[in-house]
Amino acid sequence: MTTTTTTTAERLDFARAAPKVFKTMIALDAAAREGVDPVLAELVKIRASQINHCAHCLDMHIVEARRAGENEQRIYLLDAWRETRGIYTDQERAALALAEAVTRLPDGVPDEVYAEAARHFDEAGLAQLIALILTINAWNRIAVTTGKSPAPQR
Repeated sequence: MTTTTTTTAERLDFARAAPKVFKTMIALDAAAREGVDPVLAELVKIRASQINHCAHCLDMHIVEARRAGENEQRIYLLDAWRETRGIYTDQERAALALAEAVTRLPDGVPDEVYAEAARHFDEAGLAQLIALILTINAWNRIAVTTGKSPAPQR
């Protein structure tokens, strides 16, 4: 059963309340992105944010994906990437599958998902990808818990 909670106001300014943790998260995020293709990084962040229902992170990373050169079709279809053919590369598909498995951790990370990611990334690249997935999941949990929401566009 999925429960949806509507938050009408930001509950906590996390950056102000825990500045040391916030700065450490920013440093972790920067370190996790090192060596990862910027478009791939944003696709992974968007997909994890979709799963975690993090509107703030979705808004931010869709903007960042566009800045990195991603096209609208690939952004719009990301939630249904498994149903597409010829839209995402095999490497992107492996990264998205790993992102889903790590984000839905109670289901575990199946050996075949991990093996497919390992086929497309060297050891250092795979470690960076895992770090990126862990980091966006932490950001999602901070934003959702504290009621962070994107500003309406006018």
